[in-house]
Amino acid sequence: MAITLHTTFLPHDDPEAAKAFYRDLLGFEVRQEVGYNDMHWITVGPPDQHDVNIVLYPPGADPAISDDERRTITEMMAKGTFASMLLASDDLDATFATLEAGGAEILQEPADQDWGVRDCAVRDPAGNTLRIQQR
Repeated sequence: MAITLHTTFLPHDDPEAAKAFYRDLLGFEVRQEVGYNDMHWITVGPPDQHDVNIVLYPPGADPAISDDERRTITEMMAKGTFASMLLASDDLDATFATLEAGGAEILQEPADQDWGVRDCAVRDPAGNTLRIQQR
């Protein structure tokens, strides 16, 4: 049995800012966009990994969550504590320079970590923390 990563979800609260960040700064493909009422789902992914998808979703879309939970999610997104993802780059310094020049919120510049990786950290427009490691 082989199990692989196919799709993961990250919240967003501004579809245009999310597309600009993931498409223009990270270089991901926009693979699908679905709208329903005032909500918008955007599927993106690395151009060389066609079977790996990130769905940027409106966090309030789930009808099973309460208004209090929606407020909590909004507060956690604003603080950057709701969702995160770890990415890898063949050229961490160039990736970081692109993100910095594009106005990404910088959490940590590229640094060699005690546990053996070189990485940096930024936040996307929705507040999600993205750590990027040197491949």
